Amino acid sequence: MTQPNILKLAKQGDPQAIAFLMNRHLHAKGITAKVAFKDTSLEVILESAKVLNKQILVAFIRKGLTALGAASVERVKVYGQQTGEDFPAWSKEFNLGIAEDNEQSSSNPQILTVSINLSGDTARELTNHDFEIIANKITTDILSSCNYVFIQKVSISNGSSVITKQR
Repeated sequence: MTQPNILKLAKQGDPQAIAFLMNRHLHAKGITAKVAFKDTSLEVILESAKVLNKQILVAFIRKGLTALGAASVERVKVYGQQTGEDFPAWSKEFNLGIAEDNEQSSSNPQILTVSINLSGDTARELTNHDFEIIANKITTDILSSCNYVFIQKVSISNGSSVITKQR
């Protein structure tokens, strides 16, 4: 199946095509999406080895389905389930296109960029590798206080670490 066909099918409400598009983004994060129509709702089961962040993933699903514009999808049920468990850890139902006040801010991501530039000190024999380790540690410490974050881009070169995260 070609990319235009998948998009066309997803816009028509095909659950397999919707799952394909979701998994294209979620697999890299260790998450698998299963999609089906049940009763009058689109059900999305998100499964991962770790307990999933409800707020971020519901916002991701809502934003993706809204952008897709599938006319046949009005109500969505999202379940977050840990691999191997019989029941979901959480669930959320919503009408597509109607954002709840507490979720509107999370559906509009804010970009946070942390840039750390360190220069070598040949007198003390510090290498670029040493600075890369230091930059990673500083970045981890800074970002550990940020809740609900997806890594969008990571680049490390010549002792400079730039990590862009999406809230």
